[in-house]
Amino acid sequence: MDQVEHYRTLIRNLIETYAQYQPACGDIEIETIFDVSNDHYELIYSGWNGPYRIHGSVLHLDIRNGKIRIQYDGTESGIAEDLVKAGVPHDRIVLAFKPPEVRPYTDFAEA
Repeated sequence: MDQVEHYRTLIRNLIETYAQYQPACGDIEIETIFDVSNDHYELIYSGWNGPYRIHGSVLHLDIRNGKIRIQYDGTESGIAEDLVKAGVPHDRIVLAFKPPEVRPYTDFAEA
């Protein structure tokens, strides 16, 4: 299995794990999006919590140029740490939700 295929499998497994956790409040649907042809992966919540509409990404990751780009991370522990624990090197993970000028000061790839 090549590196990108390994990342696809890893991301899918992590998102499926997070998708097992139902939010504590509201009538929330959990949706996973695995667009392998475009290397776009998301976990989305949608529904209602009382009178309030809930809709948005909990996780959004892409694979670009052989690196995992974390576009959004709404998890408590941080998906980047889950990726590192699974063996992904820090220099293959981009915290794309951080401004480009801040990324050099993280422990992860700049782009």
